This record gives sequence, structure tokens and C-alpha cells, in this order.
Amino acid sequence: MPETLTPQDENTLALPEEWAGRTHPRRDGHAVNAAVDVRIRDSAGAALRRVVAKARPALDSLLAGRAGEPDLAEAARRYLDGEADPAGAAAVAAVVGLAGVEGATPGVFVDGWVREHGLAFAACAVVERDGLATERAAGGDWRGAWVGVVRGVELPREDGRLRRMRALLAVAGEDDHREAVARLAGLRTTPQRREWTAYLVPGRPDWLAEVDDLTARPPGSDRELLLSTLAPEHLGLFGDRLLLAWGEATPAMLATLLDGLGPAALPLLLRTYDHDRVDAAALRLVLQAISAIPTDEAFRALLERRDRRFAGPALLAAARRFPERALRTCAAEAAAPDVADLLAAHLRAHPRLRDADLPADVRAVVETLEAAGGRVPDAAPEDLPEPLVSPPWTRARPNAEPVVVKGLKPLGEPRVVWSEGERESWAAPHPFGDRWTGPDTDWAEAVRQFTERRLKWRDGVDLLQLAPVELVRPLVGGWWGAGLASGGDVPWLRTVVARFEIDAFPVAMAAVKASSGDCGEILLPYLDADVARLMAGGLEKGKRIRPAAEAWFERHGADAARPLVPAALGKPGGKARRDAERALLFLVDRAGADAVVAVAREYGDRAADAVAGLAARDPLATLPEPMPSIGIWADPAVLPPVLLRGRERALPLAATGHLITMLAISRPDAPYPLLAEVREACDPASLAAFGWALFREWEQGGSPAGGGWALAQLALTGDDDTVRRLTPIIRAWPGENGHHKAVVGLDVLAAIGTETALTHLHGIAQKVKFKALRTRAQEKIGEVAERLGLTAEQLADRLVPDFGLDAGGSMVLDYGPRRFTVGFDEQLRPFVRDDSGKPRKALPKPGAKDDPEPAEAAYQRFAQMKKDVRAIASGEVHRMERAMVTGRRWTAEEFRTHVVGHPLIRHLARRLVWQAGGTAFRVAEDGTFADVDDEAFDLPDAAPVRLPHPLHLGEDLKAWAEVFADYEILQPFPQLGRPVHTLTDTERAATALTRFGTVTVPVGKVLGLTRRGWERGTPLDAGGERWISKPLPGGLHAVAALRPGISVGFAADSGDQTIEDLWIGPEPTDRAFGDPRPLGEPDPAAVSEVIADLTALTQ
Repeated sequence: MPETLTPQDENTLALPEEWAGRTHPRRDGHAVNAAVDVRIRDSAGAALRRVVAKARPALDSLLAGRAGEPDLAEAARRYLDGEADPAGAAAVAAVVGLAGVEGATPGVFVDGWVREHGLAFAACAVVERDGLATERAAGGDWRGAWVGVVRGVELPREDGRLRRMRALLAVAGEDDHREAVARLAGLRTTPQRREWTAYLVPGRPDWLAEVDDLTARPPGSDRELLLSTLAPEHLGLFGDRLLLAWGEATPAMLATLLDGLGPAALPLLLRTYDHDRVDAAALRLVLQAISAIPTDEAFRALLERRDRRFAGPALLAAARRFPERALRTCAAEAAAPDVADLLAAHLRAHPRLRDADLPADVRAVVETLEAAGGRVPDAAPEDLPEPLVSPPWTRARPNAEPVVVKGLKPLGEPRVVWSEGERESWAAPHPFGDRWTGPDTDWAEAVRQFTERRLKWRDGVDLLQLAPVELVRPLVGGWWGAGLASGGDVPWLRTVVARFEIDAFPVAMAAVKASSGDCGEILLPYLDADVARLMAGGLEKGKRIRPAAEAWFERHGADAARPLVPAALGKPGGKARRDAERALLFLVDRAGADAVVAVAREYGDRAADAVAGLAARDPLATLPEPMPSIGIWADPAVLPPVLLRGRERALPLAATGHLITMLAISRPDAPYPLLAEVREACDPASLAAFGWALFREWEQGGSPAGGGWALAQLALTGDDDTVRRLTPIIRAWPGENGHHKAVVGLDVLAAIGTETALTHLHGIAQKVKFKALRTRAQEKIGEVAERLGLTAEQLADRLVPDFGLDAGGSMVLDYGPRRFTVGFDEQLRPFVRDDSGKPRKALPKPGAKDDPEPAEAAYQRFAQMKKDVRAIASGEVHRMERAMVTGRRWTAEEFRTHVVGHPLIRHLARRLVWQAGGTAFRVAEDGTFADVDDEAFDLPDAAPVRLPHPLHLGEDLKAWAEVFADYEILQPFPQLGRPVHTLTDTERAATALTRFGTVTVPVGKVLGLTRRGWERGTPLDAGGERWISKPLPGGLHAVAALRPGISVGFAADSGDQTIEDLWIGPEPTDRAFGDPRPLGEPDPAAVSEVIADLTALTQ
């Protein structure tokens, strides 16, 4: 018999479980008071008397009546004498608070008052207390002052008394509650007291109606108290003016509003969301509250806002909570394609709804959807990979008693282990300046200043690198400056470690901890128990030191297990044991179980057997603790199906859920082991589409915390289409406070690792407006290149796709009766010629006379190629120009293969002048080489090839310009017509360029230098960037000093900048800390480019 829809089953308001106990309780609330402890212990009166006794000296000063209002002092006396005087109790509480008595919590007073004099008395005392303040008059006997209490505090200091009292009133018996309300009614004599009593008794809506207009108040504690008092009959008092302000949309407030208003809270919540005057976290909470309201109006409101910020997950939550309501409401709006998709997913998640006794109009929509859906049928369990049917986390885990071997201490002495040539490479100093390099350096005096901490931090760093080892070795271990280290200090820290080895260990450890692991690589040579514990913890998912930790264990192999065995067999359940076990399993995977067990046997046979048992543990059963919580945004029903290979069967929802869990416990560099089998069974294109949809659900839901794996999983599911979609998002993220996500996105591109992925990664490394992201992308490219044994530029050559072009660099598009040939101009913009060679403005769309299938395929092929080339064209032109400026060399073989032989890059190559063995040449259209006299040129196999700067062409420059003009060759960037600037003999010997004098320019012009390869300086005190620099060949930098400097975060508003100085040194810094070199030291072409930049800046 079909199930009957029963909407009334979905009409009960249930607060989210995590909000239970956070409400401001009320007598007519939704059973939330069970989460509030409202017991009054028998000892409450005694506890109150103890705290009062501790404040007796201050209370005696109050009773003297020398300060404050005398009637309050007398009331306090009556209370202390045992009378039930609420004002006196309040005055005593105020003075106890002034005295700072330990244990004088709000609950002690409220519960003690109830125990001593009853509920009504306590309620009155609370109201009295929150209108009092203490004061002191000089000359008294308590801490040199007289103590007094006064009335008339403008704002309540709600520290828990009012809320505790409200909870007690909410559960009180009828007689006690009636007496308390009557007593409180007599206290409603001031505006403040009317507010507090209205808060304490929300069951009297007429009391709140007497309070001043709530909407006219700024956010604050009094507004929060009154909002938590609202009842449905109050809402008409405020019209559409009432909404939650910043800081008010908390779980406690939202739970209280739902508790008190029920569905009537919807307009208030919608106004709060629509006005968007609260932070992102508050918006999500407001939507969560709306999703809990059991009305069609609430669900329809979410459906109408489905495309707005964070509304998607709230809509899914409401659909899961109210499946029948979701069906009815979505069916009415199913004409919208996205709503139809949502409804189809909802039916997949709740198949029972298909068999329910649906209204005719809803049934018609369901049948239409199912007829048009064309969904691939689910695969049978026997056709699925076993991990998707019964993964380890669905099975009971063996509850084996962990083996504990007590009394073990780490064996072995700390030592330093270098790889071949490593210490020598680390030992090269990286000083901040040349202060210590003179022949007359008084090292003894410098060491004395170092010992007395009178040496600047940077000078201390240089001293450790340059001073005689025998002088500094006794001091290095106790140096305080390592605690200021950051990730950028790795070069000099390496030097210190290489010079002093084990004596520098305290410095290395302090630097790694100070940098949150960013300096972790400097610990690689140390084999020590402290390092082992640090690195074992570093293997945990998400740790910044993880790459260094893995490298450390790889280096030391089974020896790294020795200091970890005691912790791995120590107290169960602790972090130290979990970290050690994880590290030993890592070593088992790398060095083998036999080697690790052999090391453990040094601690005895029992320890060896325990480690052997650990090594024999099924790695597939080793799961994170705790397992990740999968957000509602990752609902398999709303995601596209994952097809098995052959695309004839899809994963069932349960199997899709297991796939999501596998992705959640994976990392790009360490996927869950069973995931490989699952990926092999699934259709790659559908898996990529699924992964992208999963990521987008997370992102559109506001990127909730704990769901970052949804981005990282793209490395395991993504393809080239994923890369094309993700790259523009990565580029935009830093401008949206999403730098961390952008960095993870770079890891994703590197992990996908296809030619397209690495090309896009390289594009970010070359050109993106966010320096930190560009730097990180360059690092990732460097890591990939190092893995392949290449330089970053050599890798970039190999990453340029051929885009389906033929060896001649063209593409023929066949429409059947018509054919078109694609070529490229000097900026790599594609153009089209027809069969007669006539250029066309654009590739025409297929016409009626063309062959439909090949013509449409050719048209789409060209469109995709044009889009893909556009994505890299400007970057490739810029890369060639940079190669000219930096003096990059290609081997003859590389030049023939990756420049002239590349079907796209050859279009740039033949528009430039090249140079090999002192001879300049060009690339003809047929790929041969010709010199300036148009004679054939044979490129020697051993000759490196470069793109010469016009300075390198000498007297032939004019002749080359004439050759290119005769052949009407347009260059992709100025080479032959490039402005040339040379230094005078005096300037070549100088360390500062003074030809421009002191020049002041708009800050926008200075910032514009970043488009010419300049980099903004490191922010100093108060966030000011006091220089801008340009990297030069040979590890040098041109540095221009700026005054007043560029303010971080307010660059465009930093005002005009005065360039006071231009110098060249080994690193960009303030000249006072730099090492200026003669201007003639760099390549003249590089100096010419710097002068050209500054000339353009000052014009």
C-alpha cells in the first residue's frame, strides 16, 4: 500500500541539537530547559555565607556609612542581621564583588538567596543588584578607603545573575512563580527595571510592550536581553524595522528566538539575512535557524534565495529535515531547471516519496522528471569495488588491548648525520651586511657585545656565521635570537648548523618552534629524541612542518625509530603514543618492517614483538581519529552520479557516500590506499565532474571549516577541465581573503600534474597580481622541476602545449566543401585564411552546404584552441622578453626542440633575433637559420643560444632592424627598437645611481613597476614598505628606496613617493642593512632595463 503524505508530521519545531541548552529559558519553551541545571543544592546557603564572610572587612567599611547612599548601607545591615531585605542583599553582593572574593560567582548569590529566603526574594535581589554600583571615598579603613553603594547605573552588567534567575523562574512551581511575578511587578519603577523584569518574566508580553522602542537601540547587552524576551504579539510593535545587528545572531539568541517566537521568527530572520549586516558566520547561523522552521513559507524563502550566499546548504538541510514539504514546494517551482535538478536529487535521497500517495499535481511533476531524467541505473553490489560496498569504517574494529612496556627510555646519543656534500653546501654564509668582513674586525669586542646582548639581532646572526668558530661555539647554544626566526631565515640557519653542528641544536630547535615549523628543514641532519618527537607530530595531516618531517624520516630510516619506541609503547590514548605509532608505520612503509623491528629489539624482545604487531596491523584499518564529519553540503543525492567505466552503471548513493569519506581522509600526496582501486573502476570524466561539483558545493556554502578536503580532493579526482575551471578561482582568491585556499589550489594543480595543469601553474608563477601567491607558485614549479632534474625555465619550455597544431605551426579546419588554415601573429593571436589564402576576420560558423559533423567538430576545435592559447599567449611573450633581459641560454638541442621545433613557440622564434657563438641569426619561415646578410647559418651543436639585448648586437643592430623591416616582420616585444641606456665610467664605479636625483612620483606609478618585474619590499615597522626592487641576473637586485613608503593594505592611499636612492646589492633591503655593489657589476643589459624603467617612471 502506498505511503500517505502526512504534512502534519513535519510541523513540529525542533531546535538544532547543538543549540540545546543555549537558550534563555522560558516557561513556554520547547523543552530546552532540561539542558539547564536548575537544582538548588542544600549547601547553597552555606556557600553564600562563606563568600560573604571573606568580604567582611569591606562590608564593615560599608556599614560605617561614610560613602555611598546611607539607606543602602542600612539595608545591607538588615540583610546581614538575617532580615529578608532584597536591596540589602544586592548591596552586599556589590561589595563582595568589589572585594574580589574567590568563588563569588553569580550562581552562588542567586542560589544562596533562593535557599535562604525563597524564589521571589532572589528575583527581587537580582533586579536590585543590577542597578547598583560601588564607590570609594578616601581615608577609610579598607584599603585606604570607605566603601559605599549607589543606585542609578545606566546599563546593567549582566554577568549571569539575570540569566540564572530566569532559568529558575522558568521551571518554578505555579505558586512560587505567581508570588515572584507579583513581587517583581512592584519593582517596575524605572526604565531599566522594566527591562530587567520583562526579561525575567517573558510570559508577560505586556511588560515588554512598556519598554522603549527596541529598534532605536544600538547593539549591546540590554538589547540582547530584550530580544530574548520577544513573543509573537510584540512583532507588530516594530513593523519591518527589527532585525539582528552585528554580534546578535549567535546560537543562543537564535535558539531563544525560535523558542519564543516559533515560526513567527521567520520575517525577522529573513530581514536579517537580506540586509546582510552581520558577518559570514552569523549569516550561516541565521540560515540554519530558518531551515529549522517547519512551514512552507520558510522553505519557500530558502528556495527563492537558493543562489545567494550560503543559502544552498541551508536549503539542503531543510529538505532533509522536511522531505515531504520539500517535495511539495519544489514540485510547484519545477519549471526552473535548477529546481528540477534539486527535486530529482531529493527523490534519489528519499526514494520512499515516489511511492507515497502524492497529490495529482505533485505526482505529475515526479513522473515527468523520472521520464526525462535518463539516469544511468545503479550498479549491483557485486559489480562494485569491495571498498565501496564494505569499507573498513563500516566494520567493527578489533578491540585489542594496546601493549604497554613501562620504563623504557630513548636509546642513543644525539648526533648529526650529513648527506654527501651537504655540510659544505650549507656552510656558505648569508650575512645581512659587510660590517664584520674587514681585516681589522675586533672579534673579541664583538663577542663581548654579543654576550651582553648589546648586539643587534642582524649583527648577531652575522657574527654566528662569520666569527672564528672557537670564539663563538661556547655561546651559540644560549643565543636568544633564534626565537625571532621565520621561514625566510633558513639560509643563515643552515650556515649556523653547518658551522657548529650539535652545539647549534638549541638554536635550530628554537627557530623551528618560533617559525611554526617553516624552518623545519634545518633539523634534517639531527638524529635526536626531541627531533624525533617533533617530526612524529609533524606527520599529522595539515601540519606545516610535514614536508620536513617526511624528509627527516626518509633520511634517517630505521634509525629514526629508535627514539620513538618508548613513546609508541607508552601510555595508551595520549598524543605522544599516537604520533609515535604513526611515525613507526611511516617507517615500516619506507624502510621495511624487519628493519624497524630490529631497532625495537634493542629495547628487548617484548618491545620488538609489540612493534612487530604494530607493523602487521592492516594499514587499511588505520583510520583517522576521529573520522571527519561530512557536512550536509556533501550530500551524495545532490551531486552528479559517478559512473563506472563503460558508463552503463552508476555508483549507488551509499557507495557514493563511501567515496566521499575516502576523499575526506585523503591528502593529495597521501591518498587513502583503497582509493586507487576505486578510481580505477570509475569513469574518469564522471569522477572529475563529481569532484568539481563536490568542491563547488563546499565553496558556495561559504567554505565551512573542516571541509577544506573538498578542495584538496580535486587533486585526486580532477582532470584538465578541472584545471581550466580552478585556475581563475585560484587567481582571485587572495583578493577575497582566501590566500590559504589559493595555496592549496596550487598544490592541487601540481598534484594533477598533467601538461595542462603544470602550464596553468607556471602561468600563475609568472603573472598574478598577488606577490605571495606568485612566489608560492614559483616554489611549486621549482619543486616539480627539481623532481625532473630541470630548471624552472627548462620545465616551462616543456610545458607549452602544442594545441593540436601541425609541425609547421598551423591547423587545417575541414568543413567538407571548405577548408581553413590557422596561423598566428606576433602576439600568438590566431587568424584564419580560406582555401585561396584570403584572411578572414573570424572562422565562419558551419553553413547549410558544409558537412554537419566534421564542420561542427572543426568549429568547436578551433574555439577551444583559441581559448586555450589565449590563456598562455601573453605569458609566453613575457617569458621570451624576460629571457632576453636575464640573459637566459638554451643548448642548441633545446633550442631546436622546444623553441624552433615547437608548433606554437616557433611563431615567436621567427620574429626575434637570436645569437649563438657570437653570431646573430634569425629563424626563417621554413625553420632554417640566416644571419644578418641573409646567408644560411649552421647552428653549432655545442653553442649556447640566447636572445640578445640590443646592447649585445653592437654595430649590427641597425642592419638587423633593416632586415626585419624589409621582411615586414613584427616583433612580439621591443627587441631591435628597444631603448638602450648605458652607464658612464663614473657611474659604473659608484654604488648609487644619482642621475635622476631625488624624484617624487604618484604612488600609482611606483606600483606600476610591478608590471615590469619589480617587487614590493618587505613590510617593516607599522607595515611600511620602504623600498621596491627588481631581480637581476647573478643573484643581484636593483633597489629603489622610497619615502614615506607604501602602507600595506592601503597601497593606493599611500600618497606620493620620493625615490631617494637607487643601488644594487645581493638582496633587497634597507640600504642601511644592505651590501651595495658597484653599478657596473651586473650585466649592462640588466642595468639598461633598470634605467629604462626609472626613465619611464619619471617622465
